[in-house]
Amino acid sequence: MSQEQQKEIFKVLKARFEKNINRHKDLEWSNVQSRLEAKADKLWALDEMEETGGEPDVVGHNKKTGEYIFYDCSAESPKGRRSVCYDHEALEKRKENKPQNSAVQMAAEMGIEILNEQQYRDLQKLGTFDAKTSSWLRTPADIRKLGGAISGEFRFGNVFVYANGAESYFAARGFRGLLTV
Repeated sequence: MSQEQQKEIFKVLKARFEKNINRHKDLEWSNVQSRLEAKADKLWALDEMEETGGEPDVVGHNKKTGEYIFYDCSAESPKGRRSVCYDHEALEKRKENKPQNSAVQMAAEMGIEILNEQQYRDLQKLGTFDAKTSSWLRTPADIRKLGGAISGEFRFGNVFVYANGAESYFAARGFRGLLTV
């Protein structure tokens, strides 16, 4: 990333951090910024999260490791990551109307992880997310082995986790990622 791009992502992240202090009440931006400066290689992934509509923000801090945890905090599933099936195996199984990519492949290309069910439920405690969309979730191996994949959404005041065939895809389903820095 160029110095200008780094400056811009810092500006965006700081503004979001300050606007949404409820997501990280006991944390200071200066500490987050210092960590990001020390781990500048992670800025590219945060920029990818931002560019695809994820609106990454700090949601936690691991005091033992010093790492900060960023989740996609966009109100709806990131727009630049929708209409994808779950993983490459599912993409290969589709014979017709193949989506462009898979959630697992996109996450790997971006250098991030897909939220698992517990992380998704934790995110929902910080606000209302996916009230009109849904997000693929990191699927346990036993479910994936049987051809399924899970997704989450917020409806009727509750978080719901559903299962679909991993090869399915929907215009309103993307995925949310996380990055530890």
